[in-house]
Amino acid sequence: GYMSPEYAMLGQFSEKSDVFSFGVMVLEIITGKRSMNVYESHNSVEGLMGYVWRQWKEQEPLSILDSNIKERYSQMEVLRCIHIGLLCVQEILNDRPTMTMVISYLNNHSLELPSPQQPAFFLHRRRMDQEIAIQQESSLSHATNGSAVLFSINEMSTSNFYPR
Repeated sequence: GYMSPEYAMLGQFSEKSDVFSFGVMVLEIITGKRSMNVYESHNSVEGLMGYVWRQWKEQEPLSILDSNIKERYSQMEVLRCIHIGLLCVQEILNDRPTMTMVISYLNNHSLELPSPQQPAFFLHRRRMDQEIAIQQESSLSHATNGSAVLFSINEMSTSNFYPR
């Protein structure tokens, strides 16, 4: 949940990968939810970033707040943190700010923030798609039931790995 898409998919790591992770943590703190959980709404399935993004686009960002924060908070500060969190998790690497910029955004409230673009891993699928994925995963685990064979298929390797 904290890995940037370029690292997760291509193995490419940079300062912007850390920015992505920071953004995920900010959104987790504000919502009180884990990034790896799945949230259902309007017959769709989405991750934390998709959930926050949808509320942002629907101009209801404060609806994502953790109930512990709702008791006492500065609306301006929370909105700014949500905005910064979304800037950090943008899908396109070059659209994310540097950590230096993030610190400037947090320390200087007079700095105008750019508009965030769609976050990475924005999931908006029907429930049926999720059920198919679960069935495929279940079939795979049954196929290797009791077997000590571990395997990995990615761009780096298509070989089978056997434990020693």
